[in-house]
Amino acid sequence: MGMSSLKLLKYVLFFFNLLFWICGCCLLGFGIYLLIHNNFGVLFHNLPSLTLGNVFIIVGSIIMVVAFLGCMGSIKENKCLLMSFFILLLIILLAEVILAILLFVYEQKLNEYVAQGLTDSIDHYHLDNSTKAAWDSIQSFLQCCGINGTRDWTSGPPASCPSDPKVEGCYAKAKLWFHSNFLYIGIITICVCVIEVLGMSFALTLNCQIDKTSQSLGL
Repeated sequence: MGMSSLKLLKYVLFFFNLLFWICGCCLLGFGIYLLIHNNFGVLFHNLPSLTLGNVFIIVGSIIMVVAFLGCMGSIKENKCLLMSFFILLLIILLAEVILAILLFVYEQKLNEYVAQGLTDSIDHYHLDNSTKAAWDSIQSFLQCCGINGTRDWTSGPPASCPSDPKVEGCYAKAKLWFHSNFLYIGIITICVCVIEVLGMSFALTLNCQIDKTSQSLGL
């Protein structure tokens, strides 16, 4: 691999990470917007930090940090930054694999935990504005009512519930939405993993090529 190939690889990795850094900035900004306006509220009362805004902020921040290391490491040909970029991507990839395995193994327990958390949040609907906002958003988006139907609302269904008395519960509707979009979710997940592996490969290749170039120049 000559100097021209090294430059090509360097700029491909730079623009690849620059694009993801911009995406991370957008996610971070959107998360801050959601956090300020609190449009979606808190669904799980026992996990008040688990909000859509916080999730976007965390994911956006991680993407920004990793992409920044990739950008600076490639454009400066800095081996330390490139290896930091490689190691962080490897950690993220392993964490995703472990999370997928845990979700598969503990699927039944997770379903029970989610159902219990939703039941608790319904009890706080009239007591907490964040919980009310979360339920109203979900019921309006999925056109559902309660966990298993209108009977979950002991004091009568809220205005965000559809007027149909036979409307489905949000838990069943959410699972149906997930299963109907499982193919797209799977494709997106695979694409993310492929991008991470490509990023690791580019970083490692560029790092090795920097070594070879330094040796050939006698540095």
